[in-house]
Amino acid sequence: QVQLVESGGGSVQAGGSLRLSCVVSGGTFSHHNMGWFRQAPGKEHEERGFVAAISRSGSKIHYEDSVEGRFTISRDNAKNTLYLQMNSLKPEDTAVYYCAADNVWTVPMINPSRYGFWGQGTQVTVSS
Repeated sequence: QVQLVESGGGSVQAGGSLRLSCVVSGGTFSHHNMGWFRQAPGKEHEERGFVAAISRSGSKIHYEDSVEGRFTISRDNAKNTLYLQMNSLKPEDTAVYYCAADNVWTVPMINPSRYGFWGQGTQVTVSS
Protein backbone atom coordinates (compact mmCIF):
# COMPACT_ATOMS: atom_id res chain seq x y z
CA GLN A 1 0.00 0.00 0.00
CA VAL A 2 1.37 3.38 -1.02
CA GLN A 3 1.74 5.78 1.90
CA LEU A 4 2.42 9.51 1.71
CA VAL A 5 3.61 11.76 4.51
CA GLU A 6 3.72 15.55 4.08
CA SER A 7 5.82 17.95 6.11
CA GLY A 8 6.98 21.55 5.97
CA GLY A 9 3.77 23.41 6.65
CA GLY A 10 3.58 26.30 9.09
CA SER A 11 2.64 29.91 9.63
CA VAL A 12 4.25 32.74 7.68
CA GLN A 13 3.54 36.33 6.86
CA ALA A 14 2.44 37.40 3.42
CA GLY A 15 5.38 37.48 1.05
CA GLY A 16 7.14 34.67 2.86
CA SER A 17 8.15 31.21 1.66
CA LEU A 18 7.65 27.60 2.67
CA ARG A 19 8.83 24.32 1.21
CA LEU A 20 6.57 21.32 1.51
CA SER A 21 7.89 17.78 1.23
CA CYS A 22 6.06 14.52 0.68
CA VAL A 23 7.83 11.23 1.29
CA VAL A 24 6.31 8.21 -0.42
CA SER A 25 6.73 4.62 0.74
CA GLY A 26 5.18 1.23 0.05
CA GLY A 27 5.29 1.53 -3.71
CA THR A 28 7.46 2.55 -6.63
CA PHE A 29 7.54 6.34 -6.49
CA SER A 30 8.80 6.74 -10.05
CA HIS A 31 5.75 4.87 -11.39
CA HIS A 32 3.36 7.60 -10.21
CA ASN A 33 2.50 11.00 -11.51
CA MET A 34 2.19 13.23 -8.46
CA GLY A 35 0.07 16.18 -7.45
CA TRP A 36 -0.42 18.81 -4.78
CA PHE A 37 -3.94 19.84 -3.80
CA ARG A 38 -5.30 22.11 -1.12
CA GLN A 39 -8.44 22.68 0.89
CA ALA A 40 -9.14 26.11 2.30
CA PRO A 41 -10.77 26.63 5.72
CA GLY A 42 -14.55 26.45 5.63
CA LYS A 43 -14.49 24.56 2.32
CA GLU A 44 -14.19 21.04 3.69
CA HIS A 45 -17.38 20.12 1.84
CA GLU A 46 -15.82 21.04 -1.48
CA GLU A 47 -13.49 19.04 -3.66
CA ARG A 48 -9.82 19.62 -2.96
CA GLY A 49 -8.42 22.28 -5.26
CA PHE A 50 -5.64 21.56 -7.72
CA VAL A 51 -2.32 23.29 -7.06
CA ALA A 52 0.33 21.57 -9.17
CA ALA A 53 1.17 18.25 -10.79
CA ILE A 54 4.30 16.60 -12.14
CA SER A 55 4.76 13.59 -14.38
CA ARG A 56 6.71 10.47 -13.46
CA SER A 57 9.95 11.71 -15.01
CA GLY A 58 9.37 15.35 -14.14
CA SER A 59 9.19 16.34 -17.79
CA LYS A 60 5.57 17.54 -17.63
CA ILE A 61 4.39 20.05 -15.04
CA HIS A 62 1.05 21.79 -14.56
CA TYR A 63 0.14 24.68 -12.25
CA GLU A 64 -3.10 26.24 -11.18
CA ASP A 65 -3.20 29.77 -12.58
CA SER A 66 -3.09 31.58 -9.24
CA VAL A 67 0.15 29.86 -8.15
CA GLU A 68 2.06 29.83 -11.44
CA GLY A 69 5.23 31.89 -11.09
CA ARG A 70 5.15 31.64 -7.30
CA PHE A 71 5.12 27.90 -6.63
CA THR A 72 7.49 25.25 -7.99
CA ILE A 73 6.76 21.54 -7.94
CA SER A 74 9.65 19.09 -8.20
CA ARG A 75 10.50 15.51 -7.37
CA ASP A 76 13.54 13.43 -6.48
CA ASN A 77 12.89 9.86 -7.58
CA ALA A 78 16.04 8.64 -5.83
CA LYS A 79 14.67 9.93 -2.52
CA ASN A 80 11.01 9.02 -3.15
CA THR A 81 10.16 12.62 -2.36
CA LEU A 82 7.90 15.25 -3.87
CA TYR A 83 8.39 18.95 -3.15
CA LEU A 84 6.42 22.17 -3.40
CA GLN A 85 8.42 25.37 -3.07
CA MET A 86 6.03 28.21 -2.27
CA ASN A 87 7.23 31.79 -2.60
CA SER A 88 5.46 35.14 -2.36
CA LEU A 89 2.76 33.56 -0.26
CA LYS A 90 -0.59 35.30 0.04
CA PRO A 91 -3.32 35.01 2.70
CA GLU A 92 -5.52 33.28 0.13
CA ASP A 93 -2.95 30.45 -0.01
CA THR A 94 -3.99 29.47 3.51
CA ALA A 95 -5.17 25.87 3.38
CA VAL A 96 -4.36 22.30 4.24
CA TYR A 97 -2.05 21.01 1.52
CA TYR A 98 -2.18 17.39 0.40
CA CYS A 99 0.16 15.42 -1.81
CA ALA A 100 -1.26 12.64 -3.93
CA ALA A 101 -0.06 9.77 -6.11
CA ASP A 102 -2.09 8.73 -9.12
CA ASN A 103 -3.51 5.33 -9.99
CA VAL A 104 -5.88 6.31 -12.79
CA TRP A 105 -4.54 7.36 -16.15
CA THR A 106 -7.70 8.28 -18.05
CA VAL A 107 -8.35 11.44 -16.02
CA PRO A 108 -6.43 14.72 -16.44
CA MET A 109 -3.63 15.35 -13.97
CA ILE A 110 -5.43 18.41 -12.57
CA ASN A 111 -8.42 16.28 -11.52
CA PRO A 112 -8.28 14.85 -7.97
CA SER A 113 -10.17 11.77 -9.17
CA ARG A 114 -6.95 10.66 -10.85
CA TYR A 115 -5.24 10.17 -7.52
CA GLY A 116 -5.89 7.13 -5.37
CA PHE A 117 -3.30 7.70 -2.67
CA TRP A 118 -3.24 10.75 -0.41
CA GLY A 119 -1.24 12.07 2.49
CA GLN A 120 -2.75 13.31 5.73
CA GLY A 121 -2.20 16.96 4.85
CA THR A 122 -0.09 19.77 6.25
CA GLN A 123 -1.44 23.15 7.34
CA VAL A 124 -0.18 26.33 5.69
CA THR A 125 -1.30 29.62 7.24
CA VAL A 126 -0.40 32.96 5.69
CA SER A 127 -1.14 36.11 7.65
CA SER A 128 -1.44 39.58 6.19
